[in-house]
Amino acid sequence: MGEIISGERRLSIEALQERSARAATGLAGLGVGPGDLIALYLRNDLAFFEASGAAGLLGAYPTPVNWHYAPAEAKYLFENSGARAIVIHADLVDGVRDVLPKGVPVLVVATPPEIAQAYGIDPTPVAPGMIDWSAWLEGFAPYDGAPDAAPGTIIYTSGTTGHPKGVRRRPPTPEQAAVTGMMLAQAFGFADWMDRPSEIVTVVTGPMYHSAPNAYGGFAARLGGKVILEARFDPEELLAMIEAERVTHLHMVPIMFNRLLKLPDDVRGRYDLSSLKFVVHAAAPCPAPIKRAMIEWWGPVINEYYGSTETGAVVFCTSEQWLAHPGTVGRAMAGAEVRVIDSDGNSLLPGEIGEVVARTAGIADFTYHGDDAKRAASEKAGLIAPGDIGYLDADGFLYLCDRAKDMIISGGANIYPAEIEAELHKMPGVADCGVFGIPDDEFGEAVCAVVQMQPGAELTEGEVRGFLRERMASYKVPKRVDFHAELPREDSGKIFKRKLREPFWEGLDRRI
Repeated sequence: MGEIISGERRLSIEALQERSARAATGLAGLGVGPGDLIALYLRNDLAFFEASGAAGLLGAYPTPVNWHYAPAEAKYLFENSGARAIVIHADLVDGVRDVLPKGVPVLVVATPPEIAQAYGIDPTPVAPGMIDWSAWLEGFAPYDGAPDAAPGTIIYTSGTTGHPKGVRRRPPTPEQAAVTGMMLAQAFGFADWMDRPSEIVTVVTGPMYHSAPNAYGGFAARLGGKVILEARFDPEELLAMIEAERVTHLHMVPIMFNRLLKLPDDVRGRYDLSSLKFVVHAAAPCPAPIKRAMIEWWGPVINEYYGSTETGAVVFCTSEQWLAHPGTVGRAMAGAEVRVIDSDGNSLLPGEIGEVVARTAGIADFTYHGDDAKRAASEKAGLIAPGDIGYLDADGFLYLCDRAKDMIISGGANIYPAEIEAELHKMPGVADCGVFGIPDDEFGEAVCAVVQMQPGAELTEGEVRGFLRERMASYKVPKRVDFHAELPREDSGKIFKRKLREPFWEGLDRRI
């Protein structure tokens, strides 16, 4: 039997199942039933798994909330989801107290020492008068009703504009659940370990309010592996965990690779990483120099998949395949259809750039919670459009150019920020960057780059523009270059381009 580890606390999967069953009895007493939603306003913690399991037993949807939200954003999600209960860490209560829906039970989880230390706060007990999650669930007998089909998690996808959308799948049939399980097992590297799950040791490195860490951590726990929760990603701490726990599998995002590679050579060489068998990354583009450096350091254990909350994982790529097709995100997985289409829905030839559409046959269909019209709009050419621009090569490998919503149209020319960002990452002194469109009276939009320099580096706008001018067409060279000490990020590592872009478009009728 596996276990979940958070700091000094260890919870066996057997104990987790019992606590989830007790919580299910309590939630059922609060009126939670099939199809209802439970909001999880939590960092990575044992309670995240307990509450998710309890919801599944009742046929309800656990719905993680990005705890970085401003009160107005949290209020929208609480109200839009129609949450029947909210499970929240004690230190987060005050930030959203004024927007908690009236009449909705709030179950509070004491903030443990490991999370408090990671975020520089004091361990926070449950305040008097609030319902203590752990004590509350212990007051119930394990749920003895017939378990409903667990419908999965509703993830609210972040958007560049407008409110996030909750991706809601129908409860799967046994056949659909099996197809989803095999898709996840392949993408996460567990397919060859299904007959020996007790040998799986992994670390959940990203926040579980995001779809990939959520699916990854939950799947590893259900298999019966050892799942270690990292309260907040720290590069050297991860290396120490790999050595101490003999970690076999990891799910990461490219910014984590970047931070690992910036560790001093003596630190990087200090730890034994030979236990690693399968490391997979997703969620954001990985600059080619970063990926190549990680393969050189960790060996051919680096894998990649591409997909979305709506489609699931649809393409996959090993280290060997990437080295043979540098820059690819992979080739269609078993059961997945991936096409690149033009604006009329026609399939394009290899090398022609268009919109990526995909679907995995046999998984439960989805809609957007409370908005079937948006679900209909996401379907193109009979497949689902995740919003990416790219092309297929002659061997069927997919390459992404950019997000459709991030594409810049300047004087009628399509410009893909990811292409410019990839070149900027090669420039000495550049730690990270974001490229986007800003208003331009003559061309409609102009290219703007925001650069974060490496410590001690000194760069000028002219040097950045000159570096790019030698490597790409002049119309792609940014008209404006700004320098920021730090770029705004989500915990997943994705840059909040919206926060960079919005000041330029404020007060205008049209925003990108």
